[in-house]
Amino acid sequence: MSVPGLAELEQRAAARELLLRLQVKQALSVTTLRVVVARPREGQPPLLLGELKGWALPLPAGLQLDTMRVQGKDTQGVGALIWAATFAWALEATPCRSARLLAIRDNDQQHRRLVRYFRQLGFEPIREVGAAPMDLPLRLVWGGAGLLMRGDIRAGLERVSRRL
Repeated sequence: MSVPGLAELEQRAAARELLLRLQVKQALSVTTLRVVVARPREGQPPLLLGELKGWALPLPAGLQLDTMRVQGKDTQGVGALIWAATFAWALEATPCRSARLLAIRDNDQQHRRLVRYFRQLGFEPIREVGAAPMDLPLRLVWGGAGLLMRGDIRAGLERVSRRL
């Protein structure tokens, strides 16, 4: 299956009258990433519909994804567009081929929904991050306890492209 690149994803967003933008900053060997989807508004700043934040190290397993949020009305497909852009960027601009994220455990029902959602994107559990002393570094990185998951970036892009 052919996967879309960033330029094609920006065109798809524009066809839906959406803005897809990536903010990338480099500090030493860490690249920070913010993917934003917004709706342009006449005479006003664009309306933020969704965003994803993360960072990448120059390693095959170096993509770390943190905050993903979709908000507002008429957001159908915004999440898929954000994931696709994130995965396409990683494939085009980094040596990263797998990504990690933490399905936060704020409450059991929300945690189950997150795990199910991330599994649909192709992420698989690695291990629980809890209160053990060896979990402290991961808790500091992701800001909480939960299920650490890993996913193949190309496979994730293939999966999410079907939703676009």
